[in-house]
Amino acid sequence: MRSLNDTLSRLSAMRNNAMSMAPGTSGEDRLSELSGFGSNPGALRARFYVPPSLPASAALVVVLHGCTQDAAGYDHGSGWSRLADEQGFALLYPEQQRGNNANLCFNWFNPSDTQCDAGEALSIRQMVAAMVAEHPIDPARIFVTGLSAGGAMTSVMLATYPDVFAGGAIIAGLPYGTAASIPEAFDRMRAHGGPPVTALGALVGAASSHTGPWPAISVWHGDSDATVSHANSAHIVEQWRSIHGVAREPAAAQHVDGHLRRVWRDAHGRDVIEEYRIAGLGHGTPLSTTGDDACGAAGPYMLEAGISSTRRIVGFWGITTALAEDRREPAPPQPRVAQPKSQPASGGVQRVIEDALRVAGLMR
Repeated sequence: MRSLNDTLSRLSAMRNNAMSMAPGTSGEDRLSELSGFGSNPGALRARFYVPPSLPASAALVVVLHGCTQDAAGYDHGSGWSRLADEQGFALLYPEQQRGNNANLCFNWFNPSDTQCDAGEALSIRQMVAAMVAEHPIDPARIFVTGLSAGGAMTSVMLATYPDVFAGGAIIAGLPYGTAASIPEAFDRMRAHGGPPVTALGALVGAASSHTGPWPAISVWHGDSDATVSHANSAHIVEQWRSIHGVAREPAAAQHVDGHLRRVWRDAHGRDVIEEYRIAGLGHGTPLSTTGDDACGAAGPYMLEAGISSTRRIVGFWGITTALAEDRREPAPPQPRVAQPKSQPASGGVQRVIEDALRVAGLMR
């Protein structure tokens, strides 16, 4: 583990960086406020977007921003609400508050926020239930994604409520359950310490009483990320490979828009894990801002990469139509690499929400 002085230095650098950046919104704020969604033990803000014509049995995507960001800014950069207009699904944006975390990071390393039915995790679950109660959303088509600390919090939601989410996408994030303090969080971000890779799956298994089926997982990481080590991508894959019980080696590998994509399939031939290694990318969400598949706008931590993670993720989940062009080519043979070692509502409204909780499997 790093020394306390090292940890404090890293915290100071992060705070200075946060103050030097515009932490909030750039571009149009397209989101609405969601209120009265439950007890909200994590004291999070909730925002949402629903297209003007939301079809019946629509999908819901939960989007978790990164540190120093807010919901509207992340939506503008990633292009999620524009894609929701195009494809007909709803969005939920939990938003961190500065009173919870000075850098607006979700507290993915805090045990009181990362357990089932507690803290920030429960707040997000309550938001999901409220969205299901108020809009024509199919409880079987709920997904979650996030960047960095939001990616790590995506891991938390997938582990603690795997019965709620059909799929998840973790961008420049970390596996579930590997840190329980700020010093440990910094270590894990750099792939220092933590449980052995063989124990990662058990952390998810112990997070809930769920026995399957499990969410499909999409993992994205830049291979030049100096903030969250790319080794964490392999840790996430290993954590969910163990849960899904699939082979260690990927079933397929190809280049997509110039970036390596590997896929793991279950016994039924279903793609249950995909991993994108984005060549030359630093810490941020991969975007394609030009061409037929353009989606989003480049900015801090929203990085032009010639590939739209937003579009590709919904394609993997099966809630979008085909991309304008699928530019894939076989990947060259990859050398075998050693496995990395780890790191108050009225009675009527309340009843509607509780009914939705039960329908979505969130309440008995």
